[in-house]
Amino acid sequence: MSRAITRAGGHHVEVVAPDSPPLAVDDRGNALVTFVRGAEDKPPGDAPLPVALVALWHGSRVLMAFNRFRQAWELPGGRIDTGETARQAAVRELLEETSHVPHGQLCFVGFAGFTLAPDERAEYGALFTGQVADVSPLFRPNDEIAAIRWWDLRESLPGRLQPLDAHLAELSRNALTSTRHGTALGCRTS
Repeated sequence: MSRAITRAGGHHVEVVAPDSPPLAVDDRGNALVTFVRGAEDKPPGDAPLPVALVALWHGSRVLMAFNRFRQAWELPGGRIDTGETARQAAVRELLEETSHVPHGQLCFVGFAGFTLAPDERAEYGALFTGQVADVSPLFRPNDEIAAIRWWDLRESLPGRLQPLDAHLAELSRNALTSTRHGTALGCRTS
């Protein structure tokens, strides 16, 4: 069987059938197994939601951060702190890791369902997207992030690229709308 887009409980779900491959797998055995589009305040209840990720766009390029610990290019993001919403965590992590702030409010894209190695732990990550009008020159390498780069989803990046995050970047690409002049930004509602 192949992947299917279905509607379950009011959510648009990208489903992987049991005999189908995951949406993306990395070289360490971590897998992106589902993607659920739905209400930001109604995460799936079958696994915890400990992380938030941001696909920040400047034109046709998405911001990637090189994580020192995992030695890979990833979307900015991280743990949701106690008392914090996924959206608050996304904004905080984006600023901490890259020194960037989105132009306007981030758009909620959906919930990425992961199976993480080595223990096949299931969890979700909230995916947000947004745009910047100007690229910030203020980034300084820190304990977690060695470098940032604007990536067009095609060119090779130096070092390891996290394929799960690359797939999520692609999913986020169409979540933003703009006027024909490209100045007014908004979130797609369908």
